[in-house]
Amino acid sequence: MGIRITGTGLYHPEEVITNEELVESLNAYVEQFNSVNAEKIEAGEVAARRGSSAEFIEKASGVKRRYVIEKSGVLDINRLRPRLEERTDEELSIQAEWGVIAAKQAMENAGVTAEDIDVVILACSNLQRAYPAVAVEIQTALGIQGYAYDMNVACSAATFGLKQAYDAVKTGARRVLLVNVEITSGHTDYRSRDCHFIFGDVATASIIEETDSKSGFEIVDTHLFTQFSNNIRNNFGFLNGSELTSRDDKQFRQDGRKVFKEVCPLVAKIISTQLEKNSIQPENVKRFWLHQANANMNELILKLIVGKEVAEADPDLVPIILDEFANTSSAGVIIALHRTADQVSDGEYGVLCSFGAGYSVGSILVQKHVV
Repeated sequence: MGIRITGTGLYHPEEVITNEELVESLNAYVEQFNSVNAEKIEAGEVAARRGSSAEFIEKASGVKRRYVIEKSGVLDINRLRPRLEERTDEELSIQAEWGVIAAKQAMENAGVTAEDIDVVILACSNLQRAYPAVAVEIQTALGIQGYAYDMNVACSAATFGLKQAYDAVKTGARRVLLVNVEITSGHTDYRSRDCHFIFGDVATASIIEETDSKSGFEIVDTHLFTQFSNNIRNNFGFLNGSELTSRDDKQFRQDGRKVFKEVCPLVAKIISTQLEKNSIQPENVKRFWLHQANANMNELILKLIVGKEVAEADPDLVPIILDEFANTSSAGVIIALHRTADQVSDGEYGVLCSFGAGYSVGSILVQKHVV
């Protein structure tokens, strides 16, 4: 029997922000900031802020819109973050609530109940609190026995989580529920021309189990890689309040050009090496479900793996969902799989590969089985 992904689930909030709405807000904020700080800008003490356009965002990233937990606060130029009501400790946390919704859908699609699951993993880049683990909260809300834990490998968390799920099943767990809840609007700098458009909010879930009697994607091979870099960083943490100085870097920030230049060839090399190791030609891979950060990055990675001619002839080899969802951090590859799993036939191969801060890269080679 093989270890397979037998069901996935997807939840997103109802509220949507288009590029046009986001740009209108940013440009209004920029005008206000530059007006208030005109003298300091003139003196060279403060850098002027820059506005943007919807056309620039789509050309630079492929993003057209994104789902967010709360829209009005994000677009309010005097706030620029979601408006949320604090919940009591006795209430289910927002992150757990979203995780439960996505999990129930994945469980239904896999044909399993809470009694069938031994492990719950919440793998994401944005955790609502330090402890107790939100995964344990999800576990309890669903009535699952066994154990649960949170893990964070930034945007690579889903594929790293799949590896942990695979290992858990390999060593005796019957089934693992993997959850990726990314409420990214809470850490996005909506004042920044380079960052304000990148992210969206979503939750995904997957069931991983050993079976030969259920349809699913068998995990054939896994490859994880990390290499330290400051090019994607978020310095928010529990020591912030104790530090003597406060820097304006407690939200997501990145050097996008360096990330593009360094990560694309790294990811292509890892996937190509993995395929070669398993004696699979790139042309025999039906779908490459890549991290949904930037459409241009994914286009380049595909060209480096299969060649320019093949990539341009069949762009569907890399499904794109970021036009609707934006960058949903760890959840993006699972959304892509969830939305396009039916495009892969029995016996065909696919690659789930996510990459991000760390740097980190997780690549999962799968083969579809239809029962």
